[in-house]
Amino acid sequence: MELETQLLPESRAESFVRTCRTVVGDDLRSVTYFTHDRCEQIYLRNDLEADADLTGFVEHETDGFQARTAYRGSELGDYRYTVRAFDHGYLTRVTADDKGVFVTTDGLTLRRSEELASALGELLRE
Repeated sequence: MELETQLLPESRAESFVRTCRTVVGDDLRSVTYFTHDRCEQIYLRNDLEADADLTGFVEHETDGFQARTAYRGSELGDYRYTVRAFDHGYLTRVTADDKGVFVTTDGLTLRRSEELASALGELLRE
């Protein structure tokens, strides 16, 4: 897994960040865009340290690419997104085709997670 800069054009990265800020507000911690083999952190809140093992996170989050096929035909319906809860925040992952994004937040309600996932899914499909 390779950490990159400029994986996305700046205007596209700004669209992801703006969308996340609109939905999540000040609870937004970070936004990371990824593919199967590359990733780029496109936003990190200024009061946080840039020392997270981003590559390790992304290696786990690429499982989202397989989730669409793994859960196909499930009684639950189509796989849409994943929310992970941690002691100090939440991670929401959305994938589409060969790209994905995960967003970390301080707090997250079910309604807000659905809004975030829906908005990110639309951006990924553009």
